[in-house]
Amino acid sequence: MPDESGDLAPEWTNLSNNVCGTLHGYRDAATAAERFGRLGWRSRSSSWYGYEVGTTWCEVELEPIDAHGVLLNGVVDPSRFDNLAALLTGFGATYTLELYDENNNLLREAHG
Repeated sequence: MPDESGDLAPEWTNLSNNVCGTLHGYRDAATAAERFGRLGWRSRSSSWYGYEVGTTWCEVELEPIDAHGVLLNGVVDPSRFDNLAALLTGFGATYTLELYDENNNLLREAHG
């Protein structure tokens, strides 16, 4: 697997948020961020309870929404949307993900 650690690639930095979803079964964002960090993703605290995680092709905020879920939203290379879904499946997480275009039209959904 190629090294994908590092900052978000320049072609994605000016893209508006195009991915959002919910990770079910997580009590806090720290636990979810830790899972990404173990795979070499950047991970940092971004608020009292939120985390930003990222790699060269995806950067998302993780914010707790209740005692049973974490909101995920940010930017993903659209061609790697399935990679993000597969990664969440690999975590054993149940999730919903949505991919949007630049006009906020829903392009794809994934559930795990």
